[in-house]
Amino acid sequence: MTPQEKQVDEALAALGIAFTRHEHPPVATVEEASAHWAGIEATHCKNLFMRNQKGSRHYLVILKHPKRADLRSVADQIGDGKLSFASPERLMTHLGLTPGSVSPFGLINDATHDVRVFLDLDLKSDRISFHPNINTVTFVLAFADFERFLVTCGNPVKFITI
Repeated sequence: MTPQEKQVDEALAALGIAFTRHEHPPVATVEEASAHWAGIEATHCKNLFMRNQKGSRHYLVILKHPKRADLRSVADQIGDGKLSFASPERLMTHLGLTPGSVSPFGLINDATHDVRVFLDLDLKSDRISFHPNINTVTFVLAFADFERFLVTCGNPVKFITI
């Protein structure tokens, strides 16, 4: 177990959250990961780490994996101007993650709770999956437990339509 995964495992254990663990080769995109999701009963996600035009606000936008995010529509719902993908440096600074490993579990590393989380309304399901901050493993947990995890992180969380 890598240090990244161990950190997530410990955070979930502290909350009494059960999950299943699935190993796979490194995957950097949803397209690559989908080949390894066969047989895993869960809603699989795409995680986008974004910033506003000024770079003063950062967002984690989570949507169902087959969807494409219309960034203008997302920006309108968030209430910010133009959005763009944040740099790898910003990703490391704010979530302690590298590209290809973006996950809401990175919120563990956001001590100042600056990253705002926006969830696609269509994510509500029985089970949901994410990388545990490393792209060689997928954790599957109950959606209600995922929401409980988010509450403990202390970041602002809202649902939007994507």
